[in-house]
Amino acid sequence: MRLLILLATTTMLAACGGAGPQSVGSTAPPTGGGTGGGGTGGGTGGGTAHTFVDPTEPKTYTAIGASHSYNYKVDSPDAPGAGQTAQLYQGDATTVRNSALTIAYNPRDAIFDVTFTNPLAGTSAASRFQDPLHRTDFGGLVEPQIGTPNLGSAQFGIQGINYLESGSANNVTTPVPGEFVFGLVDPGQPGTYEGTTFFYQTPGTETDYVSFAGYLRNRATVNNITIENADGSTTEYIEQNSQFERGAFAFGQTTASDNVPTTGTGTFEGTMLASMVFNDQPDTIGNFDTYFQWIAGRATTNVDFGANTFSLSLDGTVGAPLFDGTSRQHTILQNAQFRANGAGDINLVSAGGFFGQFNEAWFVNPGGARLDMVIAGSSIDGAFYGPNAAELGGGYRIVGGTPDERIDILGTFVGKKP
Repeated sequence: MRLLILLATTTMLAACGGAGPQSVGSTAPPTGGGTGGGGTGGGTGGGTAHTFVDPTEPKTYTAIGASHSYNYKVDSPDAPGAGQTAQLYQGDATTVRNSALTIAYNPRDAIFDVTFTNPLAGTSAASRFQDPLHRTDFGGLVEPQIGTPNLGSAQFGIQGINYLESGSANNVTTPVPGEFVFGLVDPGQPGTYEGTTFFYQTPGTETDYVSFAGYLRNRATVNNITIENADGSTTEYIEQNSQFERGAFAFGQTTASDNVPTTGTGTFEGTMLASMVFNDQPDTIGNFDTYFQWIAGRATTNVDFGANTFSLSLDGTVGAPLFDGTSRQHTILQNAQFRANGAGDINLVSAGGFFGQFNEAWFVNPGGARLDMVIAGSSIDGAFYGPNAAELGGGYRIVGGTPDERIDILGTFVGKKP
């Protein structure tokens, strides 16, 4: 049984302690990316050197990635014919030099301050994670909220993931297990739900100068509606307004431009994470219901420093959709395989890193059916991290281009040289 502990709405936790620090910092000297409070790197306290893996100073990082939101209304969730109406979908991917997404960590008090506000994406999450009780994980009575990807599961197999969560619930029940559907304890009063989850990979698990993070925010307002019929009788039904936000980002200690190699090549291997909406059914079966799904897997980036070019390949596994008491019709099934290939240029002067586009993307469902995307637009934006560009990270977006479809994939990737 899933049991949530929901506390102050905008407060979340910083994870700390354990085998290796569940924290983020920056590598001194600060040649970009992180900004410190009261210093510019180096060590503190008994000569302990400050690093991204073992932080000793407060640092703030500008994150590179992408986010999206989806708002809609459902009347009588889980009833026959229930569907999503009054829909508003938005998405956006940041560039290296045009991002207001920040992740700050203070190792003294184990506090995270994160800001994922982006008007272009319709996102507004800004939280301070400081209560130790907001540290959560999968596998007990208390688990992360519905819709959170279990990246450490056998399906994804990603190690070192920390989950921080907060929220609140008032006058609501959960009548449909495993779905984002609410009832009312007191039908005469409105009900509300809000949950925000932030998760990241512990620095040092796979990369030492950059890491990746994701977040989700689920909100709902629930009302009991009474209408008077022509014969004088009345009909009551539940009206649920849902608001979802998702995002994935890379953050860390960027490489100074003059420390990025100008000759040679490198292959960078690491993790990819994405949030996706995929609905290709409005024009075929008349289904307008859209569901979020996570994708996680591996990213390979090949860089030619001499030619100032790069290529990126993504190879991921698709997670289960988050249903909400509507049709449950969807095309990309759980455990489908996702592939995408793109390329671009390195331009440290004008872009602060590298940028490009995807030339192909496709899915293979369990059973072998392949679905190729028609790409209307795409972007890849990234930066180098650590000494001599030892690692890299960035964000991406792939927008579907077939008329009468809502297909959008937004995510992040990181990598390091072997």
